[in-house]
Amino acid sequence: MAVNKTLNKTENKTTATGASVEDFLAAVEHPVRHRDGLRLLALMAEFTGQPAVMWGPTIVGFGRYHYKYASGREGDAPAVGFSPRKANLSLYGLTYGPESAALLARLGKHKTGAGCLYVNKLDDVDEAVLTELIRNGYRHVTTVLHHA
Repeated sequence: MAVNKTLNKTENKTTATGASVEDFLAAVEHPVRHRDGLRLLALMAEFTGQPAVMWGPTIVGFGRYHYKYASGREGDAPAVGFSPRKANLSLYGLTYGPESAALLARLGKHKTGAGCLYVNKLDDVDEAVLTELIRNGYRHVTTVLHHA
């Protein structure tokens, strides 16, 4: 019997795991990424009120929401999160809210793309603006997108 390989292409590859967030962050070798990862862990936990959960092997997420595309594909994703990648810090869920454009204009040195916010190091951005992006992004994803 032939196996339908297209089914695997539509599965969400980034799912919540039972992996340890602390172990993941402890293994980050780059000292600035390690320090910034710990700071983001504290900020996102504080401003979302949610515990940190590993999503896939490299994303630390807070909260969750369910999405469903017009194509029929659906799944769960972290409401907000981050990953201390080699090239930069990737932050997720912070660019969707209606307030995000004005906040990003005041954030400091960053790039955006594909729904992500990229920062080289937290010292490059205004932490007060970042916390507003976290709050607003979390609220938008869990209330507006969750109920859309």
